[in-house]
Amino acid sequence: MSAHRHISADNDPTLSAKARSTWEIVRRVAVYLRPYKLMAAGTIVCALLSLACSFAYPRLTQHIIDDVIAKNEPSKLVPVMLALIGAFLLRELFNSIRIRINNEFEQFVILDMRREVYARLQRLPVGYFDNRASGDLMTRVIEDVNNLERLLIDGTEQGTVAVLSIVGVLGILFWMNPVLAGIALIPLPFLAGGALWYTLTAHRRYRKQRQAASAMNALLMDNLQGVRQIKAFNREAHEDTRFGERAEELRQGTLGVMRVWSIYSPAMSFASALGTGLVLWFGGQQVLAGTLKIGELIGFILYLALFYEPVTRLHGLNQMLQSARAAGERVFDILDTPEERDAATATAAALHQRESTSSTTPLPATDWRARGEVVYENVAFSYGDNRAVLKEVSLRAQPGQMIALVGPTGAGKSTLVNLLPAFYEATGGRITIDGRDNRGLALETLRAQISVVSQEAFLFNGTVRENILYGRLGATDAELDSAARAANCHEFISRLPDGYDSRVGERGVKLSVGEKQRVSIARALLKDAPILILDEATASVDTATEKLIQEALERLMSGRTSFVIAHRLSTIRKANQILVLRHGEIVERGTHEELLARDGLYAKLARIQNTTFIEESFEKLAAE
Repeated sequence: MSAHRHISADNDPTLSAKARSTWEIVRRVAVYLRPYKLMAAGTIVCALLSLACSFAYPRLTQHIIDDVIAKNEPSKLVPVMLALIGAFLLRELFNSIRIRINNEFEQFVILDMRREVYARLQRLPVGYFDNRASGDLMTRVIEDVNNLERLLIDGTEQGTVAVLSIVGVLGILFWMNPVLAGIALIPLPFLAGGALWYTLTAHRRYRKQRQAASAMNALLMDNLQGVRQIKAFNREAHEDTRFGERAEELRQGTLGVMRVWSIYSPAMSFASALGTGLVLWFGGQQVLAGTLKIGELIGFILYLALFYEPVTRLHGLNQMLQSARAAGERVFDILDTPEERDAATATAAALHQRESTSSTTPLPATDWRARGEVVYENVAFSYGDNRAVLKEVSLRAQPGQMIALVGPTGAGKSTLVNLLPAFYEATGGRITIDGRDNRGLALETLRAQISVVSQEAFLFNGTVRENILYGRLGATDAELDSAARAANCHEFISRLPDGYDSRVGERGVKLSVGEKQRVSIARALLKDAPILILDEATASVDTATEKLIQEALERLMSGRTSFVIAHRLSTIRKANQILVLRHGEIVERGTHEELLARDGLYAKLARIQNTTFIEESFEKLAAE
């Protein structure tokens, strides 16, 4: 049974991320600021200097009204206006510098965060991806990281400046007129209560919105990758409907956020305007009573605007914070998932290995090359739902031997070979390579010993050269050419428009199935690993192509320990050992001739197969 399980956007179990507190998200995001403390400080300093220049406007306006206009002294107007223009110029100059620093700052942080998330994705177990839609993961790496960055940069700068601005302006207001300052604070409880309510309720709406966006992106990626199947089955209208449903869920999720914001934001603005209105009311009475100059009232109101503006900005930051919290839950879901095999696990396994083997046997170094002896000792494997896939499987492969695995769909063939490079970890027993437990080997060392050629060859969207060199990035042109010739692909590559520099398209779409398979064989030849896992590569090609691939595979398997998942008996007649699997157990083993002489399940299979695939033959036997 294949260990990979496709998860579509419809049944992705990860769309509900672990709930985390706002403080936890902020605390963890703040870590990314540390390498750029000077940039963060520079941004805040420039913002504060720009704010300080803004403080000159109300004071100078008050001076013009009370000391220039009211006293009819036009000679003072020019210097005051020059001072005002100078304040505006300095404000925008500091603002320009702030924007410049802020842009570089945020791009550095985005790069660091995105690289860390991507690096963690690369090191997660294969099983993690079995339960996640690719489009969902892309949304987390791209969109959710951007939302976190906004909290990081804008939240840090604007939040700090807003708080300091509120404190500074409040001090000025009480210095200018304590009575009016007290009146201006009347709406404050309503502003604080509204902010508290929004904070406590918003994260659920934003989480729903992010999940809907992720589900839509996951479906979009699925459909783009399966566009040929959609067209082949005339399912365009069906997919239109499915995508429309996902888009509608995103629309509803976004509207859910906007509806509340459309009430919350105007309500907070009204509370701020109410404060200004009260100040005008009582201040106007003081002006009429002669206890307050009109310039002082106007200056007070202008300062009051500088007080309420950062209060309004904090409400906007609160919205950003809730959006970032929803995004942070999804990003940290990736960062908090344990890697395939962390250092502690590897060290513990290595110590266990030292205790169970001779003390004179050193642990392999990164450049260690195995001879190719592979032993499975009572190996068992179950998925997380405790569904047993393999039960007490034991086998031994000597260096250079070919081990063939046959059996019906779901017998456990793919799972058996996927345990060898630790794509999945065995839940029972152990697997050794040259007597060393594969759990005691660093993954880099372990996987350097194994090449994998799957039935569906995967090529990256690059050139032929890049895809072959993926086997060994530092290979020379001569080594590349040799591997291509041995894989019987040099000839067709030479006929391509740009030869080895021809682009293969997404997943190798510009090449035929047989051509892609031969390129993947060339890649494995270039890697030159002592152990080979081969998911039979000739099941879906014509006879002439099958012959070319078979020749290339024989060269690839020469001198290597090979595990071949067979679909045709013709490809495994020369196997040193054939294992017949059924329901996760080895029910027969031996050479082709030995199994025929035994007249068991394999012999019955051989008699009915002829040109039928092995798995289809098993289904026929089961039906009988």
